[in-house]
Amino acid sequence: MTGQEAAGTADGRPYRPSVGLCVFNADGLVWVGHRARDDGPGWQMPQGGIDEDETPLAAGLRELAEETGIRSVVLLGETSDWLTYDLPPDLPRPPRWANRYRGQRQKWLALRFVGSEDEINLEAEEREFDAWRWVPLAAVPELVVPFKRPVYERVAAEFARFARPTPTENR
Repeated sequence: MTGQEAAGTADGRPYRPSVGLCVFNADGLVWVGHRARDDGPGWQMPQGGIDEDETPLAAGLRELAEETGIRSVVLLGETSDWLTYDLPPDLPRPPRWANRYRGQRQKWLALRFVGSEDEINLEAEEREFDAWRWVPLAAVPELVVPFKRPVYERVAAEFARFARPTPTENR
């Protein structure tokens, strides 16, 4: 699927096509960032919209570089299905796209970070994150906003096989 809008939904609005990125380090931990515009728990993995002419991988690599500065990655796998979540109607600060879309339809990619942490840079033009850390994959669903939790639980289950240290000779 390209970045074309997903089929309509029960409320008449489609899901926004997007990609999520589960980035593992050599220790098998996952990169999470704290959303810059969130005073609460607000941790999440990088994600973003898929443009009309993009594949999920191309969009994912672009979004990852824009949001985190990370470019040194190797593709490990992707979710078997597209995963969806709806935006809650009472969301205090809805995203700019909330009027056009009901929520997001996401393809998730598992990536291995093979660079130096020196390349991680959160100083983007439209800053997405104000802090970051490496955490165990199984802990990530509890760090995210509740309406995204089922998607994160599915990602954690599908990508558990990548949540292990890279053999020392491959580092």
